[in-house]
Amino acid sequence: MIGGLVAIGTLLVAGLIGVLLRRRDGRVRTKNTATVPDDVRAVLDPRAEVTLVQLSTTFCAPCRHARVILADLADKTDGLAHADIDLTDRPELAQRLAVLRTPTTLAVDSQGAEILRVGGVPRRESLLAALRPHLSA
Repeated sequence: MIGGLVAIGTLLVAGLIGVLLRRRDGRVRTKNTATVPDDVRAVLDPRAEVTLVQLSTTFCAPCRHARVILADLADKTDGLAHADIDLTDRPELAQRLAVLRTPTTLAVDSQGAEILRVGGVPRRESLLAALRPHLSA
């Protein structure tokens, strides 16, 4: 009897954690305008108002999906560019950027300030809505 109750309790806790994690996935969070490290500044497109910097790892399946969304969004939006940084062999950069999961997308303005970040696969419409104030077009 007690084993059954423990199993049911465990399933409820695991289900609640799953729901909470799913709700956070792809949510746009605005950041303070801290300047990003030089490793990130090196990949910024100097012609773009905002560069979407995707932080990925080699064996990350959701990273491929995020790459398709971000590249397409950058291709179809004036003033927006997309770059990718592989963190597989760069744990020190992941630590400096406080990246806890991949994919993580940073939106960085032309001065190198992080304006927002998305953990997980970004939701196209909410990301675009958050970027509009930072794009002139």
